[in-house]
Amino acid sequence: MNLTIIEKPKFKIAIVNSQEVLITDVQSALDLMATIWYEAGSYRIIINKSAIVEEFFDLKTRLAGEILQKFVNYNVKVAIVGDFTAYSSKSLRDFIYESNNGKHIFFVADENQGVEKLSID
Repeated sequence: MNLTIIEKPKFKIAIVNSQEVLITDVQSALDLMATIWYEAGSYRIIINKSAIVEEFFDLKTRLAGEILQKFVNYNVKVAIVGDFTAYSSKSLRDFIYESNNGKHIFFVADENQGVEKLSID
């Protein structure tokens, strides 16, 4: 895992680059949050969807809800970067829409959009 840090006046944004799946369950998500805080001092994370286990995007597993609730509970903002048009599930599309209208979790097409969303206080 490689981290790129973007310095903003009030905070840092950590961009996570990884060739492997980093988030497979709730504990791995908590571990990632702790690692990024320790290494980068950031509570704002941009991560590619390929670093998240595919079951996350099947809402029936409840994995997305459990993991994202931890991000909200610990006040960590996250932008997940990827192409989400391949998913045909209406419930997932609704979930992404609702998340993008919130303040903590964002599903974006590229890193620049992630930086933009995470730059809002």
